[in-house]
Amino acid sequence: MCGLLTKHGVATLVAAISPYRSARDEVRKSISGFVEVYVKASVQKCIERDVKGLYKKALAGEIKGFTGIDDPYEPPLLPELTIETDVETPKESLARIVSGLEELGYIKSVPRKNLERGRPIS
Repeated sequence: MCGLLTKHGVATLVAAISPYRSARDEVRKSISGFVEVYVKASVQKCIERDVKGLYKKALAGEIKGFTGIDDPYEPPLLPELTIETDVETPKESLARIVSGLEELGYIKSVPRKNLERGRPIS
């Protein structure tokens, strides 16, 4: 779907758990203007944030093939942006994403007061 939308000039955002580099590389090849944002967090931090209890189940062996537990996660080698959620607040992460997209030329400069007030980014 993103490929189709992108061909027609529509910017799309996809939040996906994509643990394998090869899958991400394939998507990068097929979508022009692909920007990889690596949202980095330690497994320990993911366990702490796990409101659904999935990590607990995976650690107990109830879920097999769980990314980061018994299935690998291959970090990106050269993402356009890396957001370190272990050390940044959500506001800091948002500001870094917006700044990165501005620097890459994907969005116009956004007044920082609009980010703090939750106004849309155009």
